[in-house]
Amino acid sequence: MRFLRLKEVMALTGLGRSSIYKFMDENTFPKSVPLGGRAVAWVESEIEDWMSERLNKRDNSAQA
Repeated sequence: MRFLRLKEVMALTGLGRSSIYKFMDENTFPKSVPLGGRAVAWVESEIEDWMSERLNKRDNSAQA
């Protein structure tokens, strides 16, 4: 298991900071994990799963 900091999540997903937090508020993006103090991170596998879900939605809507 690996934790990703915000800049890594942004680079991996192509999303901006505000979009990530907006999607988290909407419960459509993985929640962050508090690391202590003000530091937070995301579980890499959860981010990868989210990206796979987005691809599946795209592929399924193209077939319909």
